[in-house]
Amino acid sequence: MYKIAVIPGDGIGKEVMEAALHVLEAINVEFDYTFADAGDEYEEISGIALPQETIDVVKNSEACLFGAAGESAADVIVKLRQELELYVNLRPVKSYPGTKSIYNDLDFVIVRENTEGMYIGIEEETEEGATALRVITKKASERICKFAFEYAEKTGRSKVTAVHKANVLKKTDGLFRDTFYKVAEEFSDIETDDRYVDATAMFFITNPHMFDVIVTTNLFGDILSDEGAGLVGGLGLIPSANIGEKTGIFEPVHGSAPRHAGKNTANPSAMILSAVLMLDYLEEHDAARTIENALIEVLSENKVVTQDLGGKASTMEMAAEIRNKIENK
Repeated sequence: MYKIAVIPGDGIGKEVMEAALHVLEAINVEFDYTFADAGDEYEEISGIALPQETIDVVKNSEACLFGAAGESAADVIVKLRQELELYVNLRPVKSYPGTKSIYNDLDFVIVRENTEGMYIGIEEETEEGATALRVITKKASERICKFAFEYAEKTGRSKVTAVHKANVLKKTDGLFRDTFYKVAEEFSDIETDDRYVDATAMFFITNPHMFDVIVTTNLFGDILSDEGAGLVGGLGLIPSANIGEKTGIFEPVHGSAPRHAGKNTANPSAMILSAVLMLDYLEEHDAARTIENALIEVLSENKVVTQDLGGKASTMEMAAEIRNKIENK
């Protein structure tokens, strides 16, 4: 039995979390859930967005499912990444049937460094305006690049691309690029190349099939991940994993979407696929494929799906249909 922390959070996070847990009940894997608080709504009650008790619950769990945080996201998920040293942000870009995907056959992964870069939050006002500090270290660069290559080996992928802007950011991204090629020497069986981030953004539109595994720094990874989501039908279909040495947090990319909260119309796919990433992280691969295949079947039929997918089903009706596919296999 796996000890799993569950943080529903704000807005539609609560709704898609309920849907994902409903689907997880159908597989032959046992979980011991501990529910914890974080986010805007909790901050309104307590004055703090992320209590120490929640951090401790996640630390003492084998994995965590996270729904969404609203305006307090930087104080919640970013802080959790830093507190728990979740140095990897893993975001698949994968086409699914029955969606508004621009391409119907994409399947690549963005591996984003999660602890430094522009997101360390060191800013200051100046007489002229403001400055922000960008930190790139050899240790973090080695760690994220090694993860990318090991992930490629483990999942049968053949190419890793480093994305940077070393022609302008000569010191910071120069270090990242050079470290990438140093790590690559340990993985001679995997093809390597590197691209500037602006060119990569263009190639996402013109030739995304050239990518297999992308490894990049924090801000670039954040931006490219959302562009990748646009290629395959939007944020409602994109899961993510935050992974460290001891645990992982698995969350949809879409945020709390307060305008849609309480309507039970949110697409649960990204949260369910985040649970699939959690199962793969726990090496419950058969269970992961069972859920993913059931979701693919429901998307392909395009009958019991939410409004953004062209249907009329509620969040829980779509989740129930996915669970039904699993239980009837």
